[in-house]
Amino acid sequence: MRYEMRDLTVLIPIRVDSLVRLENVLAVIRYLYRYFDVNLMVLEADRYDKGILRSLLPQDVAYIFVPDTDPVFYRTKYINQMAMNATSDYLAVWDADVIFSPSQVYEALVSLRSGKYEVCYPYDGVFLDTSKLIREFYLENGDVAVLEDFKKMMFAPYGPGVRGGAFLVNARAYRASGMENQNFYGWGPEDWERYERWANLGYRIGYAKGCLFHLSHPRDLNGYHNSNQQKMFSYYVKDTTLFSSKEEIQKRMGLQL
Repeated sequence: MRYEMRDLTVLIPIRVDSLVRLENVLAVIRYLYRYFDVNLMVLEADRYDKGILRSLLPQDVAYIFVPDTDPVFYRTKYINQMAMNATSDYLAVWDADVIFSPSQVYEALVSLRSGKYEVCYPYDGVFLDTSKLIREFYLENGDVAVLEDFKKMMFAPYGPGVRGGAFLVNARAYRASGMENQNFYGWGPEDWERYERWANLGYRIGYAKGCLFHLSHPRDLNGYHNSNQQKMFSYYVKDTTLFSSKEEIQKRMGLQL
């Protein structure tokens, strides 16, 4: 079954730092087009345009290349650029390595369409890493049922209640909330800051029942804090939001809700 979701744009920011990462993002894009009639925007930022990812994407993917010599991938900045370019009523911010049961994604979008929530995660906080072996099996097969069949063999590296990977959001509400916090430069707890900001702003947040499947990959510079200073500052930003009132967040970020 292919779900009709033309009122949604999926935003995938990426730096292709390895062959595994390239394989993963292509697998995610094949998954999205297999199960959904959806708009897709991919932003690649790197030192120069190798042309590899561009040449492998379906023609109707909105592809953006940004020259960027910084070894740190400024993900929050690029997501905001994509969100401002998208014209659909709803957005999905999507990591390059995550997959869900298709019905979960559709359930999340339906809940936004109905006005029940401003934000809905397409899973219930259970984040499962596939392992290298199951990942390779999925890449050969491309059927999400394979991941469902083997999920008891996967592990949850972050415990319950994860808030990263992907989320679906009302585009207008997302922009009004300040989108991504660009004080997060490189890897950090921006997923938690975003969630706490939405909660403190009074946004209604939903969750689809089911897990997230993470296609395993090596971690590089952009999979860790790039310095102790950056780590301390990123947690300071997160905690500041956690303990802020709606009015304080609005004033600090210049929001008009």
